[in-house]
Amino acid sequence: MKDNLPIKRERQTAETEIKIVFTPWGEGKAQIKTGIGFLDHMLTLLTVHAGFDLELEAKGDYEVDFHHTVEDVGIVLGEALNQALGERKGITRYGEMTLPMEESLARVVVDLARRPCLVFKGQFPREKIGLFDTELIPEFYKALAMNGLFTLHVNLLYGENAHHLAEASFKALGHALRKALAPTGADKVLSTKGVL
Repeated sequence: MKDNLPIKRERQTAETEIKIVFTPWGEGKAQIKTGIGFLDHMLTLLTVHAGFDLELEAKGDYEVDFHHTVEDVGIVLGEALNQALGERKGITRYGEMTLPMEESLARVVVDLARRPCLVFKGQFPREKIGLFDTELIPEFYKALAMNGLFTLHVNLLYGENAHHLAEASFKALGHALRKALAPTGADKVLSTKGVL
Protein backbone atom coordinates (compact mmCIF):
# COMPACT_ATOMS: atom_id res chain seq x y z
CA MET A 1 0.00 0.00 0.00
CA LYS A 2 1.43 3.36 -1.02
CA ASP A 3 1.24 6.67 0.80
CA ASN A 4 -2.26 8.09 0.68
CA LEU A 5 -1.38 11.17 -1.33
CA PRO A 6 -3.84 12.61 -3.85
CA ILE A 7 -3.17 11.41 -7.38
CA LYS A 8 -3.68 13.88 -10.21
CA ARG A 9 -4.23 12.69 -13.76
CA GLU A 10 -5.42 14.25 -17.00
CA ARG A 11 -6.51 12.86 -20.33
CA GLN A 12 -7.10 14.99 -23.39
CA THR A 13 -8.16 13.63 -26.75
CA ALA A 14 -10.00 14.98 -29.77
CA GLU A 15 -13.19 13.69 -28.09
CA THR A 16 -12.80 14.36 -24.36
CA GLU A 17 -10.94 16.34 -21.73
CA ILE A 18 -10.74 14.88 -18.23
CA LYS A 19 -9.06 16.01 -15.01
CA ILE A 20 -9.03 13.99 -11.82
CA VAL A 21 -7.74 14.23 -8.27
CA PHE A 22 -8.09 10.85 -6.54
CA THR A 23 -7.39 9.71 -2.98
CA PRO A 24 -8.20 6.00 -2.47
CA TRP A 25 -8.31 6.02 1.34
CA GLY A 26 -10.38 9.10 1.93
CA GLU A 27 -13.61 10.28 3.50
CA GLY A 28 -16.07 9.76 0.66
CA LYS A 29 -15.89 13.34 -0.60
CA ALA A 30 -17.09 13.72 -4.17
CA GLN A 31 -16.93 16.69 -6.52
CA ILE A 32 -18.04 15.31 -9.87
CA LYS A 33 -18.81 17.37 -12.98
CA THR A 34 -18.93 15.33 -16.17
CA GLY A 35 -21.76 17.13 -17.92
CA ILE A 36 -23.75 13.88 -17.72
CA GLY A 37 -26.11 14.01 -14.77
CA PHE A 38 -26.65 10.27 -14.38
CA LEU A 39 -22.90 9.55 -14.54
CA ASP A 40 -22.27 12.22 -11.89
CA HIS A 41 -24.85 10.50 -9.68
CA MET A 42 -23.29 7.04 -10.12
CA LEU A 43 -19.72 8.27 -9.57
CA THR A 44 -20.80 10.10 -6.43
CA LEU A 45 -22.37 6.89 -5.12
CA LEU A 46 -19.21 4.94 -5.95
CA THR A 47 -17.01 7.51 -4.21
CA VAL A 48 -19.10 7.68 -1.03
CA HIS A 49 -19.50 3.92 -0.65
CA ALA A 50 -15.84 3.16 -1.47
CA GLY A 51 -14.56 5.84 0.90
CA PHE A 52 -12.58 7.55 -1.84
CA ASP A 53 -12.05 11.27 -2.23
CA LEU A 54 -12.65 12.18 -5.86
CA GLU A 55 -12.60 15.45 -7.77
CA LEU A 56 -13.40 14.90 -11.42
CA GLU A 57 -14.18 17.25 -14.29
CA ALA A 58 -14.93 16.06 -17.79
CA LYS A 59 -15.91 17.60 -21.09
CA GLY A 60 -16.89 15.50 -24.06
CA ASP A 61 -18.40 15.35 -27.52
CA TYR A 62 -21.93 15.15 -26.17
CA GLU A 63 -23.32 16.14 -29.57
CA VAL A 64 -22.25 12.65 -30.71
CA ASP A 65 -23.37 10.77 -27.60
CA PHE A 66 -22.08 10.04 -24.09
CA HIS A 67 -19.99 6.99 -25.01
CA HIS A 68 -16.55 8.61 -25.32
CA THR A 69 -16.91 10.56 -22.08
CA VAL A 70 -18.15 7.59 -20.04
CA GLU A 71 -15.39 5.33 -21.36
CA ASP A 72 -12.63 7.90 -20.87
CA VAL A 73 -13.75 8.67 -17.32
CA GLY A 74 -13.43 4.93 -16.61
CA ILE A 75 -9.97 4.92 -18.17
CA VAL A 76 -8.67 7.83 -16.11
CA LEU A 77 -10.20 6.61 -12.84
CA GLY A 78 -8.74 3.15 -13.48
CA GLU A 79 -5.31 4.61 -14.17
CA ALA A 80 -5.46 6.63 -10.95
CA LEU A 81 -6.43 3.56 -8.93
CA ASN A 82 -3.63 1.51 -10.49
CA GLN A 83 -1.12 4.26 -9.70
CA ALA A 84 -2.36 4.49 -6.10
CA LEU A 85 -1.97 0.75 -5.55
CA GLY A 86 1.70 0.66 -6.55
CA GLU A 87 3.03 -2.85 -5.87
CA ARG A 88 -0.28 -3.65 -4.10
CA LYS A 89 1.39 -4.48 -0.82
CA GLY A 90 -0.53 -4.44 2.43
CA ILE A 91 -4.08 -4.58 1.01
CA THR A 92 -6.74 -7.24 1.47
CA ARG A 93 -6.89 -7.63 -2.33
CA TYR A 94 -10.35 -9.26 -2.53
CA GLY A 95 -13.71 -7.66 -1.95
CA GLU A 96 -17.35 -8.65 -2.43
CA MET A 97 -20.74 -7.08 -1.84
CA THR A 98 -24.28 -8.14 -2.58
CA LEU A 99 -26.43 -5.05 -2.29
CA PRO A 100 -30.16 -4.34 -2.60
CA MET A 101 -31.81 -1.24 -3.98
CA GLU A 102 -35.50 -1.72 -3.29
CA GLU A 103 -36.63 -4.54 -5.64
CA SER A 104 -33.22 -4.86 -7.33
CA LEU A 105 -30.19 -6.86 -6.22
CA ALA A 106 -26.62 -6.64 -7.54
CA ARG A 107 -23.48 -8.55 -6.61
CA VAL A 108 -19.95 -7.27 -7.29
CA VAL A 109 -16.68 -9.11 -6.65
CA VAL A 110 -13.17 -7.72 -7.19
CA ASP A 111 -9.62 -9.03 -7.10
CA LEU A 112 -7.02 -6.26 -7.18
CA ALA A 113 -4.36 -8.52 -8.70
CA ARG A 114 -2.85 -7.30 -11.96
CA ARG A 115 -5.14 -9.44 -14.09
CA PRO A 116 -7.59 -7.11 -15.81
CA CYS A 117 -10.89 -8.79 -16.56
CA LEU A 118 -14.55 -7.82 -16.63
CA VAL A 119 -17.41 -10.28 -16.41
CA PHE A 120 -20.77 -8.52 -16.59
CA LYS A 121 -23.91 -10.63 -16.27
CA GLY A 122 -27.47 -9.38 -16.34
CA GLN A 123 -29.66 -7.04 -18.32
CA PHE A 124 -31.34 -3.73 -17.76
CA PRO A 125 -35.08 -3.67 -18.36
CA ARG A 126 -34.79 -0.44 -20.35
CA GLU A 127 -32.28 0.86 -22.90
CA LYS A 128 -32.18 4.34 -21.36
CA ILE A 129 -32.28 5.95 -17.94
CA GLY A 130 -33.35 9.46 -18.87
CA LEU A 131 -30.90 10.40 -21.65
CA PHE A 132 -28.29 7.84 -20.52
CA ASP A 133 -27.84 4.60 -22.48
CA THR A 134 -27.72 1.67 -20.07
CA GLU A 135 -25.27 -0.12 -22.38
CA LEU A 136 -22.66 2.43 -21.26
CA ILE A 137 -22.61 1.02 -17.72
CA PRO A 138 -20.68 -2.15 -18.65
CA GLU A 139 -18.50 0.03 -20.91
CA PHE A 140 -17.55 2.13 -17.88
CA TYR A 141 -16.82 -0.97 -15.81
CA LYS A 142 -14.69 -2.43 -18.62
CA ALA A 143 -12.61 0.74 -18.94
CA LEU A 144 -12.20 0.91 -15.15
CA ALA A 145 -11.06 -2.71 -14.78
CA MET A 146 -8.78 -2.77 -17.84
CA ASN A 147 -6.95 0.40 -16.79
CA GLY A 148 -7.07 -0.27 -13.06
CA LEU A 149 -5.58 -3.72 -13.77
CA PHE A 150 -8.02 -5.70 -11.66
CA THR A 151 -10.63 -8.42 -12.01
CA LEU A 152 -14.22 -7.23 -11.77
CA HIS A 153 -17.35 -9.36 -11.76
CA VAL A 154 -20.70 -7.55 -11.85
CA ASN A 155 -23.91 -9.55 -11.58
CA LEU A 156 -27.31 -7.91 -11.88
CA LEU A 157 -29.20 -10.65 -10.08
CA TYR A 158 -32.71 -9.30 -10.52
CA GLY A 159 -34.74 -6.12 -10.60
CA GLU A 160 -37.47 -4.26 -12.42
CA ASN A 161 -36.19 -0.66 -12.33
CA ALA A 162 -33.13 0.17 -14.44
CA HIS A 163 -32.07 3.06 -12.19
CA HIS A 164 -32.25 0.82 -9.13
CA LEU A 165 -30.18 -1.88 -10.82
CA ALA A 166 -27.50 0.61 -11.88
CA GLU A 167 -27.40 2.22 -8.46
CA ALA A 168 -27.15 -1.14 -6.69
CA SER A 169 -24.19 -2.13 -8.88
CA PHE A 170 -22.25 1.11 -8.34
CA LYS A 171 -22.84 1.03 -4.58
CA ALA A 172 -21.84 -2.65 -4.47
CA LEU A 173 -18.66 -1.86 -6.40
CA GLY A 174 -17.86 0.85 -3.87
CA HIS A 175 -18.21 -1.53 -0.94
CA ALA A 176 -16.26 -4.29 -2.72
CA LEU A 177 -13.38 -1.89 -3.41
CA ARG A 178 -13.47 -0.60 0.17
CA LYS A 179 -13.01 -4.18 1.40
CA ALA A 180 -10.30 -5.00 -1.13
CA LEU A 181 -8.37 -1.82 -0.25
CA ALA A 182 -8.53 -2.45 3.50
CA PRO A 183 -5.04 -2.63 5.05
CA THR A 184 -3.79 -6.03 6.20
CA GLY A 185 -1.12 -4.62 8.50
CA ALA A 186 1.62 -6.50 6.63
CA ASP A 187 4.00 -4.93 4.12
CA LYS A 188 3.64 -7.68 1.56
CA VAL A 189 1.30 -8.76 -1.19
CA LEU A 190 -1.39 -11.31 -0.45
CA SER A 191 -0.13 -13.95 -2.87
CA THR A 192 1.96 -17.11 -2.72
CA LYS A 193 3.85 -15.76 -5.76
CA GLY A 194 5.13 -12.83 -3.71
CA VAL A 195 3.98 -10.34 -6.35
CA LEU A 196 0.70 -9.26 -7.91
